[in-house]
Amino acid sequence: MAADTVSIATLQDWIIRFGAAVAEKREWLTELDSAIGDADHGANMARGMSAVTEKLAASAPAAADDLLKTVGMTLVSSVGGASGPLYGTFFLRMGMTTGAVQDLDATGLAAALRAGLEGIVARGKPEAGDKTMFDAMSPAVDALDAAIAGGADLAEATQAAAVAAATGRDATLPLVARKGRASYLGERSAGHLDPGAASTTLLFETLAAAIAAS
Repeated sequence: MAADTVSIATLQDWIIRFGAAVAEKREWLTELDSAIGDADHGANMARGMSAVTEKLAASAPAAADDLLKTVGMTLVSSVGGASGPLYGTFFLRMGMTTGAVQDLDATGLAAALRAGLEGIVARGKPEAGDKTMFDAMSPAVDALDAAIAGGADLAEATQAAAVAAATGRDATLPLVARKGRASYLGERSAGHLDPGAASTTLLFETLAAAIAAS
């Protein structure tokens, strides 16, 4: 039975699970990126999350903001391309929003994830339909908010977010990219999943898994 709050241990479990999922799906993410990008998304994310895992193993942060800011700063410093700054900003903004707490309730988690999304929007200026990670993340955050507003518990709400992320990811398949490297391909970018939306889906699926296991 999942807890009704998210502890720092659960947040750390989420990060570790996300790193493991990225490592497992590294070749798939690279394959997606080779079709419409620089063929480095899987390698970059795997390297960054490996650095994050090592950092957390060496020194476990004592509060949510410290944990999330550590993740963000490590990704910014260790991941090349657009992924590092975007994912780094996401986690940094989450940490700025949580504050130095040990546990987050559903509203607190939702606020932190919303702040992370807003950080990505501020940095990359993505919009719906641009064929970016925004197309998975925005529906996921919206679904989480809606589920919580409807009385869902954390496990149900994060599962709804994961499903929405996957739906958003799959919806990038026919889109023509309007942002980033993929936009250089024009119409040829259609027919391929966006790799950023794919890794974002892993982010929300592992969040749901960590909370379900807590």
